[in-house]
Amino acid sequence: MIDRRDLGSWLEGPRTRGGHPGERLGRPAQGPGSVGRPGRRLVALVVDWYLCWALAQWLLPGWNDHGLVTVGVLLALNVLAVGATGHTPGHLLTGLQVQTLEGRPAGFARAVVRAVLLCLVIPAVVFDADQRGLHDRAAGTLLVRVR
Repeated sequence: MIDRRDLGSWLEGPRTRGGHPGERLGRPAQGPGSVGRPGRRLVALVVDWYLCWALAQWLLPGWNDHGLVTVGVLLALNVLAVGATGHTPGHLLTGLQVQTLEGRPAGFARAVVRAVLLCLVIPAVVFDADQRGLHDRAAGTLLVRVR
């Protein structure tokens, strides 16, 4: 009989088949250069979201009733910050950087693709065994620890 353990659960995340996330990409299991784990990513996203929300409230008070201005500011922040340095303020705070698969900062072209898909939300929550969301796969990037 088929058991739940045979099928797994979407709550458990993708199976890595015995290896660690990023192993297929030549990344270490822990420390600098390893794949950024979900806890750090979530903290970074919350920091960035509230920063963008505050900027939206300050720049256009009363226009942000549905959060679209916040999403626009988040898009701009991700394109500019990730494109220039590979970090958003949240990434910098949590010790993460968006890099190409070769280990270089993402650059502006990849940052645009990644930011647009990130703001659509669904690509960011669908990820593979290397913990790369669809937005990272489409942009050819990876969110890694730098400290």
